[in-house]
Amino acid sequence: MIYPCFDPATWGPSLDAAVDAVQRGAVVVLPTDTVYGVGADAFNATAVAAVLAAKGRGRQMPPPVLIPDVRTVDGLARDVPGAARALMEQLWPGALTVIVHAQPSLAWDLGDTHGTVALRMPDHEAALALLRRTGPLAVTSANRTGEPAAISADDARAQLGDAVAVYLDGGDSPLGTASTIVDATDAAGLRVVRDGGVSRERLVEIVGAAAFAPEPGVAPGTSG
Repeated sequence: MIYPCFDPATWGPSLDAAVDAVQRGAVVVLPTDTVYGVGADAFNATAVAAVLAAKGRGRQMPPPVLIPDVRTVDGLARDVPGAARALMEQLWPGALTVIVHAQPSLAWDLGDTHGTVALRMPDHEAALALLRRTGPLAVTSANRTGEPAAISADDARAQLGDAVAVYLDGGDSPLGTASTIVDATDAAGLRVVRDGGVSRERLVEIVGAAAFAPEPGVAPGTSG
C-alpha cells in the first residue's frame, strides 16, 4: 500500500505504518534525495534477504545501510580514515555512500560484504524521520536489477509490487540519480567506485587529490 509522506505535519500515520512494517521484518520503500530505496531492518537477516529477493539480486551484492546521523558511524564501522570522515562531515546528509570496515561484533548479515559496509546519510526529511525511529536500514535502489532506478513511489511499485509491505510516497526524487560511492577500505587511499550525485571534483576539493589511491597506470603525485 502507498502512504503519502509529503508533509511532516501529516505524515505521522504513514511513518507509523512503515515503522511497524520494519519492526515485523517486512520490506518498505522510502523516498530519498537520490532515488527511491527499498529496504528493511539491517539487523534482521531474513528481512535483508527479502530486500535482495525483491530486487532480484543475490548475496554477492549486499545493500548499503542508511543511517540517521553521522554519529552512528562509529557504532557500525572501525578504522575509518580521516579523509573519509571529512567527506562524511562535509557531504552528509547527501548523495555520498562510503564503504568502510564494519565493526566485527555486529550481529547482522547483509550478504557477502567481506567485512565491509557501505554507509550513507540521505538528505531527505522523510527518510531521516523514518531512520530516527527504526535505526539503520539496509537500503538499495527500489528497482528490479537491470531496470531503471525508481524516482517515484509509483515507479517502485510497478517494479516491486507485493514484495513490499509499505510504500512511502514523498513525490519525485530531487536528484533522480544514484549516490557517488567511495571505497575507504584501501590503505593506499580512497577510491571512487561509482560516479553519482557528488562530483569527483567536489571530493577532491574537500580532501585533496593525495587522499585518493593512484589509478592503475598513473604514478603517485601525477594526474591521469
